[in-house]
Amino acid sequence: MFQLTMPEVAVYDLGRMDYKACWDLQERLFAEKLQLKTANRNLETHEQHVIKNQLLMVEHPHVYTLGKSGKADNLLLNEQQLAEVDATYYHINRGGDITYHGPGQLVVYPMLDLEQFRTDIHWYMRSLEEVVIETLAQWGIQGQRYPGYTGVWLDADNDSKARKICAMGVRTSRWVTMHGIALNVNTDLSYFTHIVPCGIDDKAVASMQHEKGEQLLMEQVKTRFMEAFGRVFDCSLRKADQQSLPLAIS
Repeated sequence: MFQLTMPEVAVYDLGRMDYKACWDLQERLFAEKLQLKTANRNLETHEQHVIKNQLLMVEHPHVYTLGKSGKADNLLLNEQQLAEVDATYYHINRGGDITYHGPGQLVVYPMLDLEQFRTDIHWYMRSLEEVVIETLAQWGIQGQRYPGYTGVWLDADNDSKARKICAMGVRTSRWVTMHGIALNVNTDLSYFTHIVPCGIDDKAVASMQHEKGEQLLMEQVKTRFMEAFGRVFDCSLRKADQQSLPLAIS
């Protein structure tokens, strides 16, 4: 379904935030959207509640997350070893296998009502990839799609050199989205050696810093990402204050 007016998306920069606290926030926003959609079924069009769209941008402390279709064996550390590398671990409800989040990585969680954009999950996933590809291009990095895999890759046309720079995993219900993408900007790639990234054991992982040979300014990457998101999703983005979110954080 398409709508005539341009969708609006509120962007929240959450800074460094604990993974579980951010997951709880996503679940709360997700449930709120679904509740409003249920209520709207019994209302006339002019009475219906507005479903708000949000884009959460965040960095997490060291954490490994396993998607619902993943294999626990792809985490190569036991509980004690996790503590030794100062990392936590969660089995979560997104698609995909295991991945790592940590400082220097831009994690973006689009909380969208796709009925305001396009009701097509394939389109949604490819559009997220396109946002990342356009963002990387601003630094002269050629991001690509790798047939048979999600996410954004480098040298995808060469199996021996193909390496992943952005992982993706989403959850949707009634066209509402949560979870999202993790772009390696200044990420410590050594943390990926403790897992089988995304369940793929024969491909390397990349970062923008490693490709450019220098540390990047995260704020610049966030800005370019937002610009690309607005173009690809044909929406209006505005920065919003965290105080307007239902944060349950101490």
